[in-house]
Amino acid sequence: MDGADFAKGTSFVAGGGSSDITRLRRAGNWVLSRMVNVQCGTRYSDLCYGYNAFWRCHVPLFGLDAEAPAPADGTRLWGDGFEVETLINIRIAQAGLTVKEVASYEHPRIQGVSNLNAASGGWRVLRTILVERFCYSKMRSEHACRYARSLLV
Repeated sequence: MDGADFAKGTSFVAGGGSSDITRLRRAGNWVLSRMVNVQCGTRYSDLCYGYNAFWRCHVPLFGLDAEAPAPADGTRLWGDGFEVETLINIRIAQAGLTVKEVASYEHPRIQGVSNLNAASGGWRVLRTILVERFCYSKMRSEHACRYARSLLV
């Protein structure tokens, strides 16, 4: 409501925090955040925090297929794990939307346990960053080139 297209929760600014972040997760998040910040020209302080708010009209920019059934062979869909926050954050940045980080505190769970495995989740996030860098941006460039060529005809 403060003029942003996308509000991004973060535990790493004044007023934010986490009751259960480990040193490994903090370090991994710092490295991965820096990679995306360099790649996308952003200043995210907490890439992997999943508390986000956005206007419905921006959902198509995410490029996620919410209608496809899960693969029969048990493999996962693109963006159906912890890397989805990274995928969305990169695509929001690539679209040039206005992002505002908002302090958020991650309290202890009331029920259940986290499914997060820092190592495998980190690898999935790293893979997402690399795929978006080398594949998605290439697809966007090819689309832009086709569009530019169509204007010349």
